Amino acid sequence: PADPYTWHDLFQGPQTLSLRRDVGDPIIKRKDGLFAYQLAVVVDDIHQGITHIIRGADLLPVSAGQVASFALLGGQTPAFGHVPVALNERDQKLSKQHHAPALDPDRAGANLWHALHFLRQNPPRELLAATPEALLDWTREHWRNDLVRGMQARAPEAILNPDDARSSDTAQRMPHE
Repeated sequence: PADPYTWHDLFQGPQTLSLRRDVGDPIIKRKDGLFAYQLAVVVDDIHQGITHIIRGADLLPVSAGQVASFALLGGQTPAFGHVPVALNERDQKLSKQHHAPALDPDRAGANLWHALHFLRQNPPRELLAATPEALLDWTREHWRNDLVRGMQARAPEAILNPDDARSSDTAQRMPHE
């Protein structure tokens, strides 16, 4: 099909990538005979009727191959949205591989509040102790894509050091207020 591929990313705006120039030929079947993840995920998304793919901005380059695969397989291309990736002080994305602290499942609301703050959505302080459901309700009403577009940021201290997030002054030190 035509190359380059152009689409509108929900958070990063207009995107154009060339498989030939920027990405290269996607691998469809691996040497060990298994089908590659990039093909399998597109087939699965078509089968499940996925309408939106929201993921980290580090995966933006694979989108051109996926857009091409959806077209070649006759599937409806979902809307793509790539959010900023939280980085540590060494500019590594937060992950187990880089020893990022685990999220405390008993603090789901606070975890979500800090994630929304990281994404510059600035939920009010009084929602720091709210339930995830209340935070999601607030987010549906107040979300602003323009605050996320093009954002590259380090993770706030509350994410890097979750034990410190328990103190009440953590919310006061969060950026973008």
